[in-house]
Amino acid sequence: MIRSMTGYAEKRFLHRSFSLKISIRALNHRFLDWNYRGAPLGSIEDKLRNLCQQKLYRGRIEVQVDMNFTSEDKWEFNINRDLLNKILEELDKAAEVSRKKVSISLENLLNTPYIAQFWRKDFTKEDTQFLQQSFEKTLDLLIKERAREGREIKQQLSVHAQNIRNLLMQIERQAKKQPQLIKQKLMERMEDLNKDQTLPEGKLAEEAALLAQRYDLTEEIARLKSHLKYLREQLDSRDPEPVGKKLDFLAQELYREANTLNSKAQDIGVIRKSLMLKSEVESIRQQLQNIE
Repeated sequence: MIRSMTGYAEKRFLHRSFSLKISIRALNHRFLDWNYRGAPLGSIEDKLRNLCQQKLYRGRIEVQVDMNFTSEDKWEFNINRDLLNKILEELDKAAEVSRKKVSISLENLLNTPYIAQFWRKDFTKEDTQFLQQSFEKTLDLLIKERAREGREIKQQLSVHAQNIRNLLMQIERQAKKQPQLIKQKLMERMEDLNKDQTLPEGKLAEEAALLAQRYDLTEEIARLKSHLKYLREQLDSRDPEPVGKKLDFLAQELYREANTLNSKAQDIGVIRKSLMLKSEVESIRQQLQNIE
């Protein structure tokens, strides 16, 4: 199945104790790369990562979770009364000595180290389940977006593949001129070899075979057709497993055959068509970099 590695999803959720905003951004990456930022979730982050690994195979996954607690029962607040009393006693002593009123604001008092402690309670089992379900819904939205982009990439790949097929048909027709060009090359080679000595018949056959092999395009055209057939099979596959790595390798093979075809071409028309073919293959290579 063709699925893009890029995509973005964002959803908001409301719990009785807090509100959530979860955003997931997916970028290209050779492997699955998890990146989390936002509200501290402790061990819940590992659960979210596991959910991600179950549904995605490749890509840099950037997750942001913003939480706003709407209920006071999720917080703990404690004042160090012994330390507070000691501070107040010292202030009273200072007032007696200076004969002036000494006071401290509540804000400054709460900002005094070790006076007040303010922390969030641990997530309950129900909180954890809600967070996981919310993340999974957002993740499913991301997967739908990647699938939508994948369908667009598939269409573009199909166009490039069809262009290559058309070019191969034209190259095959024009390549029929290659034997004449090979013959001309052979005659030129014979003239060079005959300048100083008579050319043995065996040498002539060897030169003819060498030139025929050097400039014959049949194998490259056949392999390119075979690669295109495999590309079509992968594009039409309903297998849920990702095909990006397979197609990366296929793109390398396509490019190698296109290069060889171009280097062996002798007819100017074939050369032009092979250059156009290389351009189409390069477009395929670029598109395949976005596939999971």
